[in-house]
Amino acid sequence: MAQYVMKEADKQYEVFKYAEAIGLYEQAYNKKATLHAAERLGDCYRLNNNYTEAEHWYAIATGMPGSKPENLLFYAKALQNNSKYAEAKTQYQKFAAADKTIAKEQKDVWIASCDSAITWMKSPVPLKIDNYKQLNSAKSDWSAVPYQGGLVFTSDRFTDKTHQPKKRSAFLHFDTRNTPDPLLNGWTGNDYLHLFIKPASEDSVQLFPLKTGTNYHVGSASFTKDGKEVYFTLTRIPGKSSGAKGKALTVNIEIYSSRQDASGNWSAPLAFTHNNVTAYSVGDPFITEDGMALYFSSNMPGGVGGTDLYVCYRTAAGEWGPPLNLKSINTAGNERSPALTKNNILYFASDGRIGMGGLDIFRVALDNTGKTTGIVRNMGYPFNSPQDDFAFGLTEAGIAYLSSNREGGVGSDDIYAIAALPDENVPVVAKNDTIRQIPTTEVDSSTVPPVGIDPNTVAVVTVPEKPKDSVSSPAADLPNIYFDFNKADIRADAQPVLDRVVKLLADSPGSIVEVGSHTDSRGSDQFNLQLSQRRAVSVTNYLVTKGVEKARVKAKGYGETKLLNKCSNGVQCSEEEHKVNRRTEFKIVK
Repeated sequence: MAQYVMKEADKQYEVFKYAEAIGLYEQAYNKKATLHAAERLGDCYRLNNNYTEAEHWYAIATGMPGSKPENLLFYAKALQNNSKYAEAKTQYQKFAAADKTIAKEQKDVWIASCDSAITWMKSPVPLKIDNYKQLNSAKSDWSAVPYQGGLVFTSDRFTDKTHQPKKRSAFLHFDTRNTPDPLLNGWTGNDYLHLFIKPASEDSVQLFPLKTGTNYHVGSASFTKDGKEVYFTLTRIPGKSSGAKGKALTVNIEIYSSRQDASGNWSAPLAFTHNNVTAYSVGDPFITEDGMALYFSSNMPGGVGGTDLYVCYRTAAGEWGPPLNLKSINTAGNERSPALTKNNILYFASDGRIGMGGLDIFRVALDNTGKTTGIVRNMGYPFNSPQDDFAFGLTEAGIAYLSSNREGGVGSDDIYAIAALPDENVPVVAKNDTIRQIPTTEVDSSTVPPVGIDPNTVAVVTVPEKPKDSVSSPAADLPNIYFDFNKADIRADAQPVLDRVVKLLADSPGSIVEVGSHTDSRGSDQFNLQLSQRRAVSVTNYLVTKGVEKARVKAKGYGETKLLNKCSNGVQCSEEEHKVNRRTEFKIVK
């Protein structure tokens, strides 16, 4: 009986039906405790991002006779995902000792990651991150992008209208000996992924009206600024299989695009020039606002690691040029989910650099030619977590969204909202910073700072203290301005104050003012963050219309995080008491 169950479990495992295989392997192990069953259970749970169970089964496997060194690696990664950094470090060292082919540089990254994460968690970045519960479900929800005032995102939640699959953690595999079940993703046991939209004026979530022509995975998406063109990933089963008879075949994901016509209907999907469904995957598309550059990830031949980041530029004829590998960014690991801001800051996810565990979000500045102009930065904790963190992006209002399967979420992957960090608060290396090379043994939790590690050199960056005379201070006797409830319009009584700000900046060439906007406590935290950012942007736009250079104004929305009185959530207050919190303050930051 145990042999029969094991044979059936192996059959499901080989065709990537891990959700079914788990129950079968557990039955087989309970009947007879074998290394094969323990290893396969660790693999199934790892591939479905169940880190607790993965740690449990790899711990068992590594303690059994005949266990292969690779189990030590997966055990270390699971421990890291579960915030057990000291134990993970020990297992990484054991794995490197057992597998002599492991490069010293790779071992250094693993060890420094464990040490860095400990320090980052002791010195968290002052950042407020909220679970966006209006979007999230008990399933996987990720990659939120702005669209016509609302949000489009990817999810494998069940619906009664369509069925869709597996997320970013691995490119897609199907058993092509038989057509995959169009109603259930055997990998996770959930529905397939698809695109959903939460319109600006509604609380409900609905399917995005895109006719993709596939019963399988769709998502994630990226729109041009005008919202008329969208790029997205899609899974289709090829008409002909080139795989060996009787063997499962990898079906790679592809990028497609669609345009919206004058009636608001989306065109049939158009295949991206560089798709090659039988040879490699292309996914995670990010189209720039002007539609002239497309960033994406791919495991196409000639790359640096697992999945690399690439960029293509649109020619004068409207065709996509050759894919250019972003070699200064890519590692031997996986780089995913690129997103470029207006200031040419590229955010992306990677598991090949010094990080907290799984995918971490990094940033790097690019010049006008797409080349990096600084060191790649890990965004630190709690921006990143011991689990997967990816799909970061900024909205017009300055609110940022990231996706993560960190602890405390609603489902598998969740969408989180944060107030975007001003550029000056994002870790950078100043000209007078000192970088010293150090041996790996010196990289421990007491010497690795929470920011500034270059994973390619294992260097410690010492960041000088901020001079006392540059600390932010209130603008000279400028009073606050106030807003009506639930509005971001500039009131008439605010204009005289704003005109004084214009004069102050004109009289102080080179000075920069922070426009810090706030809300009262009524409404959700997420809504208030967005509302406060809109208020800050409204003030900025007013100053710009009066001749102030936009670069001299830093718009910052604080939501309800800095109330001036007792009127927090659930506290009964008068309208006059709430009014004092609906303000914008001015600070000279340079």
